[in-house]
Amino acid sequence: MTVDIRPIDPTDRPFFAGLVSGVDLRRPLSAEQVAAIHAGMDAYGVLLFRDQPIDDEQQLVFSRSLGPLEQATGDIAAPEERRMSMDLNDISNLDRNNKVLARDDRRRLFGLGNQLWHSDSSFKPVPAKYSLLSARTIPSAGGNTEFADMRAAYDALDDETKREVHDLVCLHSQIFSRGVLGFTDFTDAEREKWAPVRQRLVRRHPTTGRLSLYLASHAGAIEGWPVPEARAFLRDLTEHATQRRFVYAHAWRPHDLVMWDNRVTMHRARRYDHTQVRDMRRTTLTNEVSSLEQAPLPLSA
Repeated sequence: MTVDIRPIDPTDRPFFAGLVSGVDLRRPLSAEQVAAIHAGMDAYGVLLFRDQPIDDEQQLVFSRSLGPLEQATGDIAAPEERRMSMDLNDISNLDRNNKVLARDDRRRLFGLGNQLWHSDSSFKPVPAKYSLLSARTIPSAGGNTEFADMRAAYDALDDETKREVHDLVCLHSQIFSRGVLGFTDFTDAEREKWAPVRQRLVRRHPTTGRLSLYLASHAGAIEGWPVPEARAFLRDLTEHATQRRFVYAHAWRPHDLVMWDNRVTMHRARRYDHTQVRDMRRTTLTNEVSSLEQAPLPLSA
């Protein structure tokens, strides 16, 4: 089968979400199909695969065909509370017995951080490359996922701001992002595990060479800046980067699989009725190197 990728909405400019056809993710992919998907990710940043009724193992096989996976170490659930292996992120509101979490359950409250704009695993020294999210069960309304194109957001900055952000390094931690929501219920071990890590604010894509803003709610400081000033500046940049002209909002259907490049996008989940089941499974490819190694070229004078 030949892979075909077209804009989901050809009227959007710039478009960065592509609809993929000619792929059955229940079957192993050929080298040509894998290459076409990588090329599609470079061109778009977000890819949608409709009608893919896969199980966990099939999702893992597909994901590993694209590159090495990271482990789900950003989860707050204890190992004995998990429903699945550490190769999968449980993006659901369910406990290990497939019961909906109570409204005040610590795991649910921590998970509300996914409703803030972020890039997966930016709180890890080596952050994420691709994320692949499979919709197994969705609520009757709400629960969309929005994506922001950080390449277009960078391109739209004025020259003065481009010079200002060019060499900045931020500190990222899940402690920062959850603190925005008032969630501070961390153990000493969790605070140590999620100690701040350094990430560039502007990074260069290793294949296309395009520059993008590397923002996330996990970013809580800029090296060398007073914290209040840094957070105000990061908030301004996030407001700029998430203007509607840079955003694609995905309304989920059962068995959708959406794949995005965390190096060039941010995303956030939207609210839904917490008493209804939302069962999503995410596999995540590691970027393999730190964003510090993907520095932009020097700016022209």
